[in-house]
Amino acid sequence: MLASLLARAGDFDHQHRVWNQLLQEHVVWVRGGVASQVDYEGFAEDRQTLDQYLASLSAVTEAQYQSWTRNQKLAFLINAYNAFTVQLILDHYPGIESIKDIGGWFGSPWKQTFFELRGQKHSLDDIEQTMIRKHFKEPRIHMAVNCASIGCPALADTAYVASDLDAQLTRAVDRFLSDHSRNRYDGAARTFKVSSIFDWYGDDWSADSGYPRGVRGFLVNHLARLSEGATPPRLEVRGAAIDYLDYDWTLNEVTSVGKGTKE
Repeated sequence: MLASLLARAGDFDHQHRVWNQLLQEHVVWVRGGVASQVDYEGFAEDRQTLDQYLASLSAVTEAQYQSWTRNQKLAFLINAYNAFTVQLILDHYPGIESIKDIGGWFGSPWKQTFFELRGQKHSLDDIEQTMIRKHFKEPRIHMAVNCASIGCPALADTAYVASDLDAQLTRAVDRFLSDHSRNRYDGAARTFKVSSIFDWYGDDWSADSGYPRGVRGFLVNHLARLSEGATPPRLEVRGAAIDYLDYDWTLNEVTSVGKGTKE
């Protein structure tokens, strides 16, 4: 079924229908839909289809890319990051417990140049740090790109598409902030206890990107999702501390207890 869908997709389909089908087959929701796990064994069985999809991404020229709208470019890059991350995991799977096992002591999995995009060899860091962060004032992407780890925001089970991108990014934010194992407001301690993502990429929540009060303002605006009980008054939290939680780099693979709910 996947192969026939790919054949109908043509030389390149920026709606990413093939990637969407792969995600539907191999991503499952856990913990009430705020986190997901990836069936890497299933992805491996569909490796030929995945490789063909990745080849279609690599075949896009710089001229083609530059002819697209902003949302088409951003959806393309988010999907590329997530799909090439799956490829990187499969190239070393099984036998790894974390993406950080790839590259050993002296290398970084995110700096390995193992694929071609827009006519040049690139790494995952090139997509996130250069292609996305330098050219798009959109901090919500940090809830959309997935680093194959439990600490990451969920890998969605649908591809990102230009026509629905804003709503998809909003859903990704809502889902991540509703996961109180990674983000919450502790009223007793008057402290936001949130993912280290907000520490590492905090500068992305800036006035230029629509967040004049930075990460703190962003968290206050989402207080209802972060609160484990009744939502406290905003005045109470304006001086709250921010505590960045340890990041769980364990591989986000499907486990025997988590296998399979679909949203």
